[in-house]
Amino acid sequence: MSLSTFRADTREWLAANCPDSTRGSAAEDEIVGGGTRQTYANPEAKLWLDRMAAKGWTAPTWPTEYGGAGLSKSEVAILRDEMAMINARAPIQGMGFSMIGPTLLDFGTDAQKAEHLPKIASGEIRWCQGYSEPGAGSDLASLQTRCEDQGDYYQVNGQKIWTSGAQYADWIFTLVRTDPKASKHDGISFVLIDMAQPGVTVKPIRLISGNSPFCETFFDDARCEKHNLVGQLNRGWTVGKRLLQHERSSISGLASGGSRGRYDHFGSLPDLAKKHLGLTCGRLSDGNLRRDIIQNEMDRKAFQLTQRRASEESESGGTPTFLTSLFKYYGSEQGNRRMELQLALMGSQSMGWEGSSFAADELATTRTWLRSKASTIAGGTSEVQLNIIAKRVLSLPDA
Repeated sequence: MSLSTFRADTREWLAANCPDSTRGSAAEDEIVGGGTRQTYANPEAKLWLDRMAAKGWTAPTWPTEYGGAGLSKSEVAILRDEMAMINARAPIQGMGFSMIGPTLLDFGTDAQKAEHLPKIASGEIRWCQGYSEPGAGSDLASLQTRCEDQGDYYQVNGQKIWTSGAQYADWIFTLVRTDPKASKHDGISFVLIDMAQPGVTVKPIRLISGNSPFCETFFDDARCEKHNLVGQLNRGWTVGKRLLQHERSSISGLASGGSRGRYDHFGSLPDLAKKHLGLTCGRLSDGNLRRDIIQNEMDRKAFQLTQRRASEESESGGTPTFLTSLFKYYGSEQGNRRMELQLALMGSQSMGWEGSSFAADELATTRTWLRSKASTIAGGTSEVQLNIIAKRVLSLPDA
């Protein structure tokens, strides 16, 4: 099929199958992450998910045998463009697509791929990440969660923290220490654990934004089946690093080929200026604010074009290399600057927490601004990313 024919067919299918209620920005309670605990504030969101999953378009690059569509990079770019044209929401999102799915394609056995990938693509199962611990954050390799061989299974004991979405997840992918006598970066394994068991306890952490996307996760004699070891025993650090590259690619927007920027769902800054300041013509009287908005819009567009070029030039379409640290760093910092400008445009309406005097989108923007502060920490802090860029990308000598 030619690309022009694929575009025409895609446009026609989306027009006929994307419900009007799943176009435009989604309220927080309408974002779909899948899994057995998923509820649908908008019933048409489930219809949209099922239709896209049946096409393989929830994971369009994955092989068809694993629930994907096996699309080429060019076809995926067309799909994204056509979805953007009608403001179609992503039918589902989450760590299954941005982290563990791509990692299983890299390192998983055929049996692991067959068991887990189709359930991710259909939205049947939701995943969370077990990396950080109270004593192992930026220095992740210091993790101490123990995983001991019990003959026909592994027994896991320890604690993870900042496990985003753990209260909704069915499975967790996690790094554990399987050889406590080995050096810090050795003796670590990458395993998959079913969270629906008595040995797993989740406690949400309430954040300054009022939401609880992060959790503490405790393992008390939790069971991990041996066939859920990904990669080699005691060589999980290699698998874990690759997953971090996929995560950083997702956080920066690189995984989407630059088709969506961080916090773009609130609209462009010029449009927000018209909305909040009532501008219909002319220009902002505040020269500094006008300059900052123009600069941020230029930076955003240049960043998206750079992401798209990097995606097109990479064989995988996602550039899972050390370059992801560059994109993650810049995307997080640029996104935070963007949120600050959005609040500046809102004026006193940015100070709302609740109440009828504030619109729903104003309240959502303020809470997202508070939540956005974590974007420079999640997936590795900005300082960690700069160290990786200096060492792995620029090959600068150690101090």
